[in-house]
Amino acid sequence: MRLPILDKLDKDLMACKKELEVDIPKALKEAIALGDLSENAEYKSAKERQMFLESRISQLQKRIGDIASLNINQIAKDKSGLGSTLFLKDIETGEARTYKLVFPEEVDPDEGKISLASPLGKALFGKRKGDEVVISIQGGRKEYEVVQMTTIHEDTGESGL
Repeated sequence: MRLPILDKLDKDLMACKKELEVDIPKALKEAIALGDLSENAEYKSAKERQMFLESRISQLQKRIGDIASLNINQIAKDKSGLGSTLFLKDIETGEARTYKLVFPEEVDPDEGKISLASPLGKALFGKRKGDEVVISIQGGRKEYEVVQMTTIHEDTGESGL
């Protein structure tokens, strides 16, 4: 199964490559045409962008390789991990919250998508239905109960594997 994040990263990689191969040479050519390179801000800016893109392309290629090599079958099916959606109930107020554990590139707090590397993601990692979760926030703490959870296997239809 191909993870959707790979499509996003591939798209970012292609955009960076296009800019590096098409836009940067054009910008450099135009800057060189302006003359003296020692005080040429356009040239310096284009070279800095070129170095940034080369670095970003390398990072994206490594990240794509790392993610593509993940074996989803090694992710636990009975406790929370990458791709899990947890439905929480505030023990004190009864308020419901939903969070999905995602890669850093997929984080969207408005949609409840949080990174596994975040403090909240770390607190939710490895939890099961019925577990209590204590989260420290702004000098206080909140206690939640995991009332329901789906794993990446259920979300992708691989729960029978």
